[in-house]
Amino acid sequence: MECLNGNDPFTPNLNQECNFGAGYNQSNEAIADYYDGAVILVTGGTGFVGKALLEKLLRSCAGIKIIYVLMRPKRGLSVEQRYKELLKNQVFDRVRARWPERLSKLFPITGDVSAPNLGVSAEQRELLSTVTTVFHSAATVKFTEPLQAATALNVQGTAYLLKLASDMPLLKALVHVSTAYSNAPRSYIEERVYPPPYDPDSIVRCTKMLPPETVNVIAETLQGEHPNPYTLTKALAESIVYSHSNLPVCIVRPSIVTAAFQEPFPGWIDNVYGVTGIIMEISRGTYRSGYCRERYIVDLVPVDLVVNSCILAAWRQGSKKPGRCPVYNVTSGSINPLQWGQFTRLCIKWARENPTKYVMWYPNFSFTESRFMNTFWEITCHFLPAFLYDMLLRAQGRKAIMMKLARRFKMAAATGEYFANNEWQFGISELSALHTEASFASDSSTFPHWPSQFNWDAYIGAYMLGIRRFILKDSVESLPNARSKLKRLYWVHRLFQAATGYYLFRLLAGRLR
Repeated sequence: MECLNGNDPFTPNLNQECNFGAGYNQSNEAIADYYDGAVILVTGGTGFVGKALLEKLLRSCAGIKIIYVLMRPKRGLSVEQRYKELLKNQVFDRVRARWPERLSKLFPITGDVSAPNLGVSAEQRELLSTVTTVFHSAATVKFTEPLQAATALNVQGTAYLLKLASDMPLLKALVHVSTAYSNAPRSYIEERVYPPPYDPDSIVRCTKMLPPETVNVIAETLQGEHPNPYTLTKALAESIVYSHSNLPVCIVRPSIVTAAFQEPFPGWIDNVYGVTGIIMEISRGTYRSGYCRERYIVDLVPVDLVVNSCILAAWRQGSKKPGRCPVYNVTSGSINPLQWGQFTRLCIKWARENPTKYVMWYPNFSFTESRFMNTFWEITCHFLPAFLYDMLLRAQGRKAIMMKLARRFKMAAATGEYFANNEWQFGISELSALHTEASFASDSSTFPHWPSQFNWDAYIGAYMLGIRRFILKDSVESLPNARSKLKRLYWVHRLFQAATGYYLFRLLAGRLR
């Protein structure tokens, strides 16, 4: 068998039974109607995608009965304390301002994805028996996570969830949030579940039986052509989802999830992972060179468009019965491609237009395809300034932190090099079918996937303002002072360039004599 496929020609295409012809009355159906009286379970609800999903469900699907949010104690906080923190989160500001009563629809379920039955007590499992829709977005997304931990959360956690879902007699749809890079060794990725490199149960048993030190030794061999444990374990998890043909499962595969396009607020972001960290450090002038093929496509998808696709996928699964485990590649490269070079030029443009008060050097950045040159620029533009700045901090009796931050950022950049130096094409036929069907609903505009007016320039500008507001906590009122600071840094930057050029000229002239 070449592949496991939701679009397999041997699987009946139930989409053909849906008549969207001329006689179809758009007003007869609304996507939100599917969620009337719905009982929903969300895993990963405290994560970036999870919070955006909860907010959108509360705001746009008013008929939802209750949303159970699986949560575990963390960082010394109980589930109840974390639940109260979640309710206070600024992501819910729009709901809180207009429909504060809807927040009471969120209900915490104490559990742990890596534990049998998700660690849910017998009493709360009774509550979950009434669930009609499940969104499974809980996972570790760290590229550097040890294989043992990634397997426990991403693979076994998915298996535990599906086992629990088997005891939900009213279940209509289960959406598994994966990643577009679950099949990273392939350059063209169709909307299908490919055979995994290993039997998932064997990997789970292996990581359970062997001590962590041994698993770490063999991890690279087990990864094979996968760049990290994350993509490998997500591939294994997909095969487990596909194998549960008794459940109404589907898979949503977003690419690189970035700040919100419009909802809940333009530019909303709550973490500095991946591309967001790169943008933030470019804006502060502390990241100036990267190893990348800048002509390759960087496949970014705003979080609100990912969330809309998840909501539509559940609606289609529950009301349209599209067949066995459809897969949706939620990507931008096939619709509105953006190259790495274009991306960084836009970042520089907006970093200079709307600087943060935390800017440390005049923003300037370029990619190189030479490892040697990248190492040279890292030393001269990252580590040398960090070293000098730490010396200044020590002289002032303050704690030296810049070298530590430079090393940490180098490690983060290294984990992303694989994705910056490879390019993928993603099939989107199933995603297109999803949005074609959704377009006939009366409220289709409430759940857009890729708006026709989308503009990367405007989006990156809003993204960077979002980083200022939500990550750096830098208000718009600081912009005039930040721009004045940037002007001073510009002339320092020019003087430094002139001094460097002068001493290089003197050095070369001396050698030529």
